[in-house]
Amino acid sequence: MQREKKTGTSRLLLPLFVLILTSWLNACSGWAPARPVYPPGYPVGFVERGSASWYGPGFHGNRTANGEVYDMHKLTAAHRTLPLGSVAVVRSLTTGRQVTVRINDRGPFARGRILDLSLAGAQAVGMVGRGTDDIELQVVSYQGRPGEMGVLRVQVGSFADPANAAALVERLRGVYPGTRAVTVELPEGRRYRVYAGQYQTEAAAEQAAGHLRRALDTDPFIVRDDTVRSP
Repeated sequence: MQREKKTGTSRLLLPLFVLILTSWLNACSGWAPARPVYPPGYPVGFVERGSASWYGPGFHGNRTANGEVYDMHKLTAAHRTLPLGSVAVVRSLTTGRQVTVRINDRGPFARGRILDLSLAGAQAVGMVGRGTDDIELQVVSYQGRPGEMGVLRVQVGSFADPANAAALVERLRGVYPGTRAVTVELPEGRRYRVYAGQYQTEAAAEQAAGHLRRALDTDPFIVRDDTVRSP
């Protein structure tokens, strides 16, 4: 009996010894977990408050802006300007619940909303039944491609007919260099979004959006264009 008790104690101590030895070796070698590499000007610590919505079955299985296949059961979200790969803590101002999500898509393209959560994200903060919620988001990390934030563009239209998109691109290109059309697949079908110009700062993009709003009598969105095209 005494031998069995001693053997059991040794078995318990062995994993603890290995853990202590591993920690000591890591400390001696200077090893540390890899830290995220932030692009220049990356908005770590950025805080934003506003209305959020969620998107699910109609988009499940489609390509997201960063090239991934959208999985509504994963903790992801869509934002118009945060760099793809941004990690944000999202807190419901209604329920007080919070969730950490990764930005892998662009949207929402509805006036007055700042974030589209996946179904899993919406469930985590308790907003599925209501459809929308007032939230606060804070950027806490980055899991994207180093050095690539993408330029800001002004979305001025979304068309079902590619000819209409091409005509608007031709009209704007001389005044807003870099204007182009982007093809997106939506539940209601293929759409052609027209992006006007390219800008490095929010202020410059906002100024252009104001001009375009008056010139085209439209309601433009500012979008960061670091979209990855699927092959």
